Amino acid sequence: MNNRLKVGVLISGNGTNLQSLIDAAKQVNFPAEIALVISNNPNAFGLSRASKANIPIQVIDHNTFEDREAFDRAIDTALKKVGCKMICLAGFMRVLSAQFVDSWPMKIINIHPSLLPSFKGINAQKQAIEAGVQISGCSIHFVTSQLDSGPIIAQVAIPVLNGDTPTSLSARILEHENKVYPIALETVVNKLLCLNPSSKSINQSETTDSLLSIY
Repeated sequence: MNNRLKVGVLISGNGTNLQSLIDAAKQVNFPAEIALVISNNPNAFGLSRASKANIPIQVIDHNTFEDREAFDRAIDTALKKVGCKMICLAGFMRVLSAQFVDSWPMKIINIHPSLLPSFKGINAQKQAIEAGVQISGCSIHFVTSQLDSGPIIAQVAIPVLNGDTPTSLSARILEHENKVYPIALETVVNKLLCLNPSSKSINQSETTDSLLSIY
């Protein structure tokens, strides 16, 4: 399809969720294309996944910047240079500054390994086990300046089994993350393109209320 929205994906590690997005974007009717993959970690295996799929990659190492804002500006520049209109965080292990997030309103989505609003931040699976919950899962949500607090797009519930460890629970959650992330991206992008069918741009004033109404 010709009217595909350009998406940038930010990663830090293995990139299994990136791979699920790559595989989905190969489908003829998928409404988004991955225009750039950025990693803050030069050794992230996800970079190899992107290269194998002929997707442009860029390493922007946070260690080479004096502060978080300068790092974020470099990411912003790289994404806009290739025409990205949305951002997917796929195992990106850096907290984006409020200034960066506010400059991409309702245009950044993230996947988190818990049923938000429970167990925000790092080690969510460990938090769930220590809390003794019987149900965990994953959430895809819009990113706001408040950590893991943006509007929820989709969730998948997964039972916590007797004897589960953070590692075993993480592995089961990840299987579902890989399945639901492309579906969530497709849903969001289709809604955005329907709101503005003659353009690949996204206008915040057009989308904020209408987009949330479908979830």
